[in-house]
Amino acid sequence: MVEPFNKDSQEDQTPVSTDATIRCIQLTKIFRDFWFRNRVRAVDGIDLEVHRGEVFGLLGPNGSGKSTTIKLILGLLHASSGRALVFNRRPEDVAVKSDIGYLPEESYLYRFLNARETLEYYGKLFHQSRTQRRQRIDMLLEMVGLDAVQRRPVGEYSKGMQRRIGLAQALINDPKLLILDEPTSGLDPIGTRQIKDLILELKRRGKTILLCSHLLADVEDVCDRVAIMFGGKVQRQGTVDQLLLQQSRTTIHTEQLDSATIDQIDALLSRQGKHIDRVEQPRQKLESLFLQIVHEAQERGIQTAGVRAGGQIAGFLAEDDRLAHMPESVEAAEIIDRLTSVSDKPTPVNQVPAVGGQQSDANKVLKKLESAADQADEVASAPRQATSQSQTAKANDTPVDHALLDKLSGREKPDERKN
Repeated sequence: MVEPFNKDSQEDQTPVSTDATIRCIQLTKIFRDFWFRNRVRAVDGIDLEVHRGEVFGLLGPNGSGKSTTIKLILGLLHASSGRALVFNRRPEDVAVKSDIGYLPEESYLYRFLNARETLEYYGKLFHQSRTQRRQRIDMLLEMVGLDAVQRRPVGEYSKGMQRRIGLAQALINDPKLLILDEPTSGLDPIGTRQIKDLILELKRRGKTILLCSHLLADVEDVCDRVAIMFGGKVQRQGTVDQLLLQQSRTTIHTEQLDSATIDQIDALLSRQGKHIDRVEQPRQKLESLFLQIVHEAQERGIQTAGVRAGGQIAGFLAEDDRLAHMPESVEAAEIIDRLTSVSDKPTPVNQVPAVGGQQSDANKVLKKLESAADQADEVASAPRQATSQSQTAKANDTPVDHALLDKLSGREKPDERKN
Protein backbone atom coordinates (compact mmCIF):
# COMPACT_ATOMS: atom_id res chain seq x y z
CA MET A 1 0.00 0.00 0.00
CA VAL A 2 1.40 3.39 -1.02
CA GLU A 3 2.02 5.75 1.88
CA PRO A 4 0.16 9.08 1.80
CA PHE A 5 2.01 12.31 1.15
CA ASN A 6 4.07 13.45 4.13
CA LYS A 7 5.03 17.12 4.17
CA ASP A 8 7.99 16.30 6.43
CA SER A 9 9.39 13.63 4.10
CA GLN A 10 12.83 13.90 2.50
CA GLU A 11 11.21 14.40 -0.93
CA ASP A 12 9.58 17.60 0.31
CA GLN A 13 13.04 19.07 0.94
CA THR A 14 13.91 19.00 -2.78
CA PRO A 15 14.83 22.47 -4.08
CA VAL A 16 12.11 23.99 -6.24
CA SER A 17 12.42 26.15 -9.33
CA THR A 18 11.47 29.75 -8.69
CA ASP A 19 10.62 30.19 -12.38
CA ALA A 20 8.13 27.30 -12.46
CA THR A 21 4.48 28.18 -11.90
CA ILE A 22 3.58 24.47 -11.82
CA ARG A 23 5.92 21.65 -10.89
CA CYS A 24 5.04 17.95 -10.71
CA ILE A 25 7.54 15.58 -9.09
CA GLN A 26 6.90 11.84 -9.54
CA LEU A 27 3.20 12.64 -9.31
CA THR A 28 1.10 9.48 -9.00
CA LYS A 29 -2.60 8.84 -8.53
CA ILE A 30 -4.04 5.37 -7.96
CA PHE A 31 -7.77 4.81 -7.68
CA ARG A 32 -8.70 1.93 -5.38
CA ASP A 33 -11.83 -0.09 -4.78
CA PHE A 34 -13.74 -0.56 -1.51
CA TRP A 35 -11.13 -3.04 -0.19
CA PHE A 36 -8.24 -0.67 -1.07
CA ARG A 37 -7.10 -2.82 -3.94
CA ASN A 38 -5.41 -0.92 -6.76
CA ARG A 39 -7.85 -0.62 -9.64
CA VAL A 40 -6.57 2.13 -11.93
CA ARG A 41 -3.19 3.87 -12.02
CA ALA A 42 -4.49 7.05 -13.66
CA VAL A 43 -1.27 9.07 -13.26
CA ASP A 44 2.00 7.18 -13.05
CA GLY A 45 5.02 9.14 -11.76
CA ILE A 46 4.99 12.13 -14.10
CA ASP A 47 7.60 14.91 -13.96
CA LEU A 48 6.88 18.23 -15.66
CA GLU A 49 7.26 21.96 -15.20
CA VAL A 50 5.16 24.83 -16.51
CA HIS A 51 7.19 28.02 -16.60
CA ARG A 52 5.91 31.48 -15.76
CA GLY A 53 4.37 33.30 -18.74
CA GLU A 54 4.15 30.36 -21.14
CA VAL A 55 1.31 28.38 -22.72
CA PHE A 56 1.82 24.70 -21.91
CA GLY A 57 -0.21 22.04 -23.70
CA LEU A 58 -1.15 18.74 -22.09
CA LEU A 59 -2.02 16.28 -24.86
CA GLY A 60 -3.31 12.76 -24.94
CA PRO A 61 -6.27 10.59 -25.97
CA ASN A 62 -9.26 10.05 -23.72
CA GLY A 63 -8.30 8.17 -20.55
CA SER A 64 -4.62 9.09 -20.71
CA GLY A 65 -4.67 10.92 -17.34
CA LYS A 66 -4.87 14.56 -18.45
CA SER A 67 -7.94 15.57 -16.42
CA THR A 68 -6.72 13.65 -13.36
CA THR A 69 -3.40 15.51 -13.54
CA ILE A 70 -5.24 18.83 -13.65
CA LYS A 71 -7.34 17.89 -10.62
CA LEU A 72 -4.17 16.99 -8.72
CA ILE A 73 -2.64 20.36 -9.64
CA LEU A 74 -5.80 22.11 -8.44
CA GLY A 75 -5.85 20.19 -5.16
CA LEU A 76 -9.22 18.60 -5.99
CA LEU A 77 -7.61 15.16 -5.64
CA HIS A 78 -4.88 13.98 -3.26
CA ALA A 79 -1.83 12.34 -4.80
CA SER A 80 -1.10 8.72 -3.91
CA SER A 81 2.60 9.59 -4.03
CA GLY A 82 4.82 12.35 -5.33
CA ARG A 83 3.68 15.94 -5.20
CA ALA A 84 2.49 18.93 -7.20
CA LEU A 85 3.50 22.52 -6.46
CA VAL A 86 1.73 25.67 -7.66
CA PHE A 87 3.59 28.95 -7.12
CA ASN A 88 6.02 26.83 -5.04
CA ARG A 89 3.24 25.94 -2.61
CA ARG A 90 0.99 22.95 -2.17
CA PRO A 91 -2.24 23.23 -4.20
CA GLU A 92 -4.34 22.65 -1.07
CA ASP A 93 -3.27 26.10 0.18
CA VAL A 94 -6.33 28.37 -0.03
CA ALA A 95 -4.16 31.40 -0.85
CA VAL A 96 -2.94 29.61 -3.99
CA LYS A 97 -6.47 29.15 -5.32
CA SER A 98 -7.15 32.91 -5.40
CA ASP A 99 -4.57 33.25 -8.20
CA ILE A 100 -5.99 30.42 -10.34
CA GLY A 101 -8.71 30.53 -12.97
CA TYR A 102 -10.17 27.16 -14.00
CA LEU A 103 -12.40 26.20 -16.91
CA PRO A 104 -13.43 22.54 -16.45
CA GLU A 105 -14.13 20.14 -19.30
CA GLU A 106 -17.87 20.46 -18.63
CA SER A 107 -19.32 23.84 -17.72
CA TYR A 108 -20.95 23.38 -14.29
CA LEU A 109 -23.41 26.27 -14.19
CA TYR A 110 -26.60 27.04 -12.27
CA ARG A 111 -29.09 26.73 -15.11
CA PHE A 112 -31.68 29.12 -13.63
CA LEU A 113 -29.20 31.99 -13.19
CA ASN A 114 -28.50 34.30 -16.10
CA ALA A 115 -25.01 35.21 -17.29
CA ARG A 116 -24.71 38.34 -15.16
CA GLU A 117 -25.96 36.60 -12.01
CA THR A 118 -23.51 33.75 -12.62
CA LEU A 119 -20.54 36.11 -12.77
CA GLU A 120 -21.88 38.05 -9.77
CA TYR A 121 -21.85 34.82 -7.77
CA TYR A 122 -18.25 33.96 -8.65
CA GLY A 123 -17.13 37.54 -8.08
CA LYS A 124 -18.54 37.42 -4.55
CA LEU A 125 -16.60 34.20 -3.89
CA PHE A 126 -13.41 36.20 -4.49
CA HIS A 127 -14.63 38.99 -2.16
CA GLN A 128 -14.74 41.59 -4.91
CA SER A 129 -16.49 44.87 -4.19
CA ARG A 130 -19.75 45.71 -5.94
CA THR A 131 -17.99 48.28 -8.12
CA GLN A 132 -15.29 45.79 -9.12
CA ARG A 133 -17.86 43.13 -9.95
CA ARG A 134 -20.00 45.46 -12.05
CA GLN A 135 -17.07 46.77 -14.09
CA ARG A 136 -15.44 43.38 -14.64
CA ILE A 137 -18.72 41.67 -15.52
CA ASP A 138 -19.61 44.33 -18.10
CA MET A 139 -16.22 43.98 -19.77
CA LEU A 140 -16.13 40.17 -19.60
CA LEU A 141 -19.60 39.80 -21.12
CA GLU A 142 -18.60 42.14 -23.92
CA MET A 143 -15.33 40.28 -24.40
CA VAL A 144 -16.94 36.84 -24.81
CA GLY A 145 -19.80 38.20 -26.94
CA LEU A 146 -22.68 37.50 -24.53
CA ASP A 147 -23.64 41.04 -23.54
CA ALA A 148 -26.74 40.92 -25.78
CA VAL A 149 -28.08 37.75 -24.09
CA GLN A 150 -26.84 38.34 -20.54
CA ARG A 151 -30.37 38.24 -19.06
CA ARG A 152 -31.22 34.81 -20.43
CA PRO A 153 -30.89 31.80 -18.08
CA VAL A 154 -27.69 29.91 -18.85
CA GLY A 155 -29.74 26.69 -18.99
CA GLU A 156 -31.09 27.96 -22.32
CA TYR A 157 -27.61 28.55 -23.74
CA SER A 158 -26.09 26.31 -26.39
CA LYS A 159 -22.94 24.40 -25.47
CA GLY A 160 -20.75 26.94 -27.23
CA MET A 161 -22.39 29.81 -25.33
CA GLN A 162 -21.90 27.92 -22.05
CA ARG A 163 -18.19 27.57 -22.83
CA ARG A 164 -18.02 31.32 -23.33
CA ILE A 165 -19.64 32.12 -19.98
CA GLY A 166 -17.39 29.48 -18.41
CA LEU A 167 -14.35 31.27 -19.78
CA ALA A 168 -15.62 34.58 -18.39
CA GLN A 169 -16.05 32.88 -15.00
CA ALA A 170 -12.44 31.63 -15.14
CA LEU A 171 -11.23 35.21 -15.71
CA ILE A 172 -13.41 36.94 -13.10
CA ASN A 173 -10.56 37.09 -10.55
CA ASP A 174 -7.84 38.21 -13.01
CA PRO A 175 -5.80 35.03 -12.31
CA LYS A 176 -2.05 34.62 -12.69
CA LEU A 177 -2.52 30.98 -13.72
CA LEU A 178 -5.29 29.93 -16.11
CA ILE A 179 -6.09 26.22 -16.46
CA LEU A 180 -8.28 25.39 -19.45
CA ASP A 181 -9.65 21.87 -19.96
CA GLU A 182 -10.91 21.52 -23.56
CA PRO A 183 -11.70 25.27 -23.89
CA THR A 184 -12.83 25.06 -27.54
CA SER A 185 -15.20 22.13 -27.07
CA GLY A 186 -18.58 22.94 -28.62
CA LEU A 187 -17.39 26.14 -30.31
CA ASP A 188 -17.72 26.88 -34.02
CA PRO A 189 -14.56 27.72 -36.03
CA ILE A 190 -15.00 31.45 -35.43
CA GLY A 191 -15.37 30.98 -31.67
CA THR A 192 -12.39 28.60 -31.67
CA ARG A 193 -10.21 31.18 -33.40
CA GLN A 194 -11.33 33.88 -30.96
CA ILE A 195 -10.46 31.73 -27.94
CA LYS A 196 -7.02 30.98 -29.37
CA ASP A 197 -6.43 34.68 -29.99
CA LEU A 198 -7.47 35.41 -26.42
CA ILE A 199 -5.05 32.80 -25.06
CA LEU A 200 -2.16 34.36 -26.96
CA GLU A 201 -3.07 37.85 -25.75
CA LEU A 202 -3.26 36.68 -22.12
CA LYS A 203 0.16 35.09 -22.55
CA ARG A 204 1.52 38.38 -23.88
CA ARG A 205 0.28 40.03 -20.70
CA GLY A 206 2.26 37.65 -18.50
CA LYS A 207 -0.35 35.02 -17.68
CA THR A 208 0.64 31.37 -17.35
CA ILE A 209 -1.75 29.03 -19.17
CA LEU A 210 -2.08 25.26 -18.91
CA LEU A 211 -4.12 24.01 -21.86
CA CYS A 212 -5.51 20.48 -21.81
CA SER A 213 -6.86 19.29 -25.16
CA HIS A 214 -6.97 16.45 -27.65
CA LEU A 215 -7.40 18.89 -30.58
CA LEU A 216 -3.86 18.93 -31.91
CA ALA A 217 -4.34 21.91 -34.24
CA ASP A 218 -5.42 24.13 -31.34
CA VAL A 219 -2.39 23.16 -29.27
CA GLU A 220 0.03 23.63 -32.16
CA ASP A 221 -1.29 27.15 -32.80
CA VAL A 222 -0.94 28.55 -29.27
CA CYS A 223 1.41 26.42 -27.15
CA ASP A 224 5.10 27.05 -26.47
CA ARG A 225 5.75 23.59 -25.02
CA VAL A 226 3.70 20.41 -24.87
CA ALA A 227 3.68 17.11 -23.02
CA ILE A 228 2.10 14.04 -24.62
CA MET A 229 0.53 11.60 -22.15
CA PHE A 230 -0.51 7.99 -22.64
CA GLY A 231 -1.25 5.36 -20.03
CA GLY A 232 -0.80 7.87 -17.21
CA LYS A 233 2.80 8.62 -18.21
CA VAL A 234 4.43 11.52 -20.06
CA GLN A 235 5.74 9.89 -23.22
CA ARG A 236 7.30 12.98 -24.81
CA GLN A 237 7.66 16.65 -23.90
CA GLY A 238 9.41 19.68 -25.33
CA THR A 239 8.81 22.74 -27.46
CA VAL A 240 6.45 22.44 -30.41
CA ASP A 241 9.30 23.07 -32.87
CA GLN A 242 11.50 20.41 -31.26
CA LEU A 243 8.78 17.80 -31.47
CA LEU A 244 7.56 18.60 -34.98
CA LEU A 245 10.79 19.44 -36.79
CA GLN A 246 11.89 16.62 -39.14
CA GLN A 247 15.68 16.81 -39.13
CA SER A 248 16.09 14.36 -42.01
CA ARG A 249 13.88 16.20 -44.51
CA THR A 250 14.01 19.54 -46.38
CA THR A 251 11.10 21.39 -47.99
CA ILE A 252 11.64 23.89 -50.83
CA HIS A 253 8.85 26.29 -51.81
CA THR A 254 8.87 27.63 -55.39
CA GLU A 255 6.47 28.99 -57.96
CA GLN A 256 4.62 26.62 -60.29
CA LEU A 257 7.08 24.32 -62.12
CA ASP A 258 6.52 22.42 -65.34
CA SER A 259 7.34 18.75 -65.76
CA ALA A 260 10.60 19.39 -67.61
CA THR A 261 11.96 21.58 -64.82
CA ILE A 262 10.99 18.99 -62.21
CA ASP A 263 12.83 16.29 -64.19
CA GLN A 264 15.95 18.46 -64.33
CA ILE A 265 15.85 19.02 -60.57
CA ASP A 266 15.36 15.29 -59.99
CA ALA A 267 18.36 14.50 -62.20
CA LEU A 268 20.48 17.01 -60.29
CA LEU A 269 19.50 15.47 -56.96
CA SER A 270 20.20 11.97 -58.29
CA ARG A 271 23.83 12.90 -58.92
CA GLN A 272 24.03 13.80 -55.21
CA GLY A 273 22.45 10.51 -54.16
CA LYS A 274 19.14 12.18 -53.33
CA HIS A 275 15.71 12.08 -54.91
CA ILE A 276 12.34 13.86 -54.87
CA ASP A 277 9.79 12.09 -52.68
CA ARG A 278 6.74 13.90 -54.02
CA VAL A 279 5.61 17.07 -55.76
CA GLU A 280 2.35 18.66 -54.62
CA GLN A 281 0.45 21.94 -54.68
CA PRO A 282 0.22 23.77 -51.33
CA ARG A 283 -3.15 23.53 -49.59
CA GLN A 284 -4.88 26.17 -47.53
CA LYS A 285 -6.06 25.15 -44.06
CA LEU A 286 -9.81 24.54 -43.86
CA GLU A 287 -10.00 26.85 -40.83
CA SER A 288 -8.38 29.69 -42.78
CA LEU A 289 -10.73 29.16 -45.72
CA PHE A 290 -13.78 29.10 -43.44
CA LEU A 291 -12.78 32.32 -41.68
CA GLN A 292 -12.03 33.99 -45.00
CA ILE A 293 -15.49 33.15 -46.38
CA VAL A 294 -17.21 34.41 -43.22
CA HIS A 295 -15.16 37.61 -43.25
CA GLU A 296 -16.05 38.26 -46.90
CA ALA A 297 -19.74 37.71 -46.12
CA GLN A 298 -19.55 40.17 -43.23
CA GLU A 299 -17.86 42.70 -45.51
CA ARG A 300 -20.87 42.41 -47.85
CA GLY A 301 -23.19 43.23 -44.94
CA ILE A 302 -24.78 39.78 -44.64
CA GLN A 303 -26.43 39.37 -41.21
CA THR A 304 -26.64 36.19 -39.13
CA ALA A 305 -28.34 35.12 -35.91
CA GLY A 306 -26.47 33.77 -32.89
CA VAL A 307 -23.81 34.90 -30.45
CA ARG A 308 -22.47 38.38 -31.06
CA ALA A 309 -18.74 38.08 -31.67
CA GLY A 310 -18.22 41.82 -31.57
CA GLY A 311 -14.62 41.42 -32.70
CA GLN A 312 -13.40 41.94 -29.13
CA ILE A 313 -11.59 38.59 -28.97
CA ALA A 314 -10.73 38.23 -32.65
CA GLY A 315 -8.82 41.50 -32.56
CA PHE A 316 -6.72 40.84 -29.46
CA LEU A 317 -3.61 40.10 -31.49
CA ALA A 318 -3.17 43.72 -32.52
CA GLU A 319 0.55 43.19 -33.09
CA ASP A 320 -0.07 40.30 -35.50
CA ASP A 321 0.17 41.46 -39.12
CA ARG A 322 -2.46 38.89 -40.11
CA LEU A 323 -5.06 40.72 -38.03
CA ALA A 324 -3.85 44.27 -38.62
CA HIS A 325 -6.86 44.98 -40.85
CA MET A 326 -9.30 44.45 -37.98
CA PRO A 327 -10.41 47.86 -36.63
CA GLU A 328 -11.64 46.36 -33.36
CA SER A 329 -8.16 45.26 -32.24
CA VAL A 330 -7.40 48.47 -30.35
CA GLU A 331 -10.77 48.33 -28.61
CA ALA A 332 -10.12 44.69 -27.67
CA ALA A 333 -6.77 45.45 -26.09
CA GLU A 334 -8.35 48.29 -24.14
CA ILE A 335 -10.91 45.87 -22.71
CA ILE A 336 -8.13 43.58 -21.46
CA ASP A 337 -6.28 46.59 -20.01
CA ARG A 338 -9.39 47.67 -18.11
CA LEU A 339 -9.96 44.11 -16.90
CA THR A 340 -6.50 44.01 -15.34
CA SER A 341 -6.77 47.46 -13.73
CA VAL A 342 -10.28 47.83 -12.34
CA SER A 343 -10.47 50.51 -9.65
CA ASP A 344 -12.67 50.56 -6.58
CA LYS A 345 -13.88 54.08 -7.26
CA PRO A 346 -17.69 53.98 -7.08
CA THR A 347 -19.78 55.23 -9.97
CA PRO A 348 -21.91 58.29 -9.03
CA VAL A 349 -25.57 57.46 -8.76
CA ASN A 350 -26.60 60.30 -11.04
CA GLN A 351 -24.39 59.03 -13.88
CA VAL A 352 -26.88 56.52 -15.24
CA PRO A 353 -26.64 55.76 -18.98
CA ALA A 354 -29.65 56.84 -20.99
CA VAL A 355 -31.88 54.22 -22.60
CA GLY A 356 -30.84 53.60 -26.19
CA GLY A 357 -27.87 55.95 -25.76
CA GLN A 358 -30.00 59.10 -26.02
CA GLN A 359 -30.80 61.22 -22.98
CA SER A 360 -33.85 62.72 -24.69
CA ASP A 361 -35.52 59.30 -24.83
CA ALA A 362 -35.31 58.77 -21.07
CA ASN A 363 -38.33 60.92 -20.19
CA LYS A 364 -40.41 59.28 -22.91
CA VAL A 365 -39.59 55.83 -21.56
CA LEU A 366 -40.43 56.87 -17.99
CA LYS A 367 -43.77 58.31 -19.11
CA LYS A 368 -44.59 55.08 -20.93
CA LEU A 369 -43.70 53.04 -17.87
CA GLU A 370 -45.88 55.22 -15.61
CA SER A 371 -48.78 54.95 -18.04
CA ALA A 372 -48.34 51.18 -18.32
CA ALA A 373 -48.20 50.83 -14.52
CA ASP A 374 -51.43 52.85 -14.09
CA GLN A 375 -53.17 50.72 -16.66
CA ALA A 376 -51.92 47.49 -15.04
CA ASP A 377 -53.37 48.62 -11.68
CA GLU A 378 -56.77 49.28 -13.24
CA VAL A 379 -56.85 45.88 -14.94
CA ALA A 380 -55.80 44.10 -11.72
CA SER A 381 -58.58 45.81 -9.71
CA ALA A 382 -61.33 44.87 -12.16
CA PRO A 383 -63.64 41.95 -11.18
CA ARG A 384 -62.69 38.54 -12.56
CA GLN A 385 -66.16 38.24 -14.12
CA ALA A 386 -65.74 41.43 -16.17
CA THR A 387 -65.86 40.88 -19.87
CA SER A 388 -63.13 41.97 -22.24
CA GLN A 389 -65.38 44.81 -23.43
CA SER A 390 -65.78 46.32 -19.94
CA GLN A 391 -62.05 46.04 -19.33
CA THR A 392 -61.40 47.85 -22.59
CA ALA A 393 -63.80 50.65 -21.60
CA LYS A 394 -61.98 51.20 -18.30
CA ALA A 395 -58.49 51.10 -19.82
CA ASN A 396 -56.47 54.22 -20.38
CA ASP A 397 -56.17 55.62 -23.90
CA THR A 398 -52.41 54.97 -23.94
CA PRO A 399 -51.75 51.35 -25.10
CA VAL A 400 -49.48 49.06 -23.08
CA ASP A 401 -46.14 48.60 -24.77
CA HIS A 402 -45.54 44.96 -23.77
CA ALA A 403 -42.41 44.65 -25.92
CA LEU A 404 -40.86 47.61 -24.14
CA LEU A 405 -41.75 46.26 -20.70
CA ASP A 406 -40.31 42.84 -21.55
CA LYS A 407 -37.12 44.43 -22.82
CA LEU A 408 -36.59 46.66 -19.81
CA SER A 409 -37.37 43.90 -17.34
CA GLY A 410 -34.89 41.55 -19.01
CA ARG A 411 -37.56 39.16 -20.33
CA GLU A 412 -37.96 38.01 -23.88
CA LYS A 413 -40.74 36.22 -25.66
CA PRO A 414 -40.23 32.46 -26.06
CA ASP A 415 -39.81 32.69 -29.82
CA GLU A 416 -37.10 35.35 -29.39
CA ARG A 417 -34.99 33.03 -27.24
CA LYS A 418 -34.26 30.77 -30.13
CA ASN A 419 -31.05 31.46 -31.93
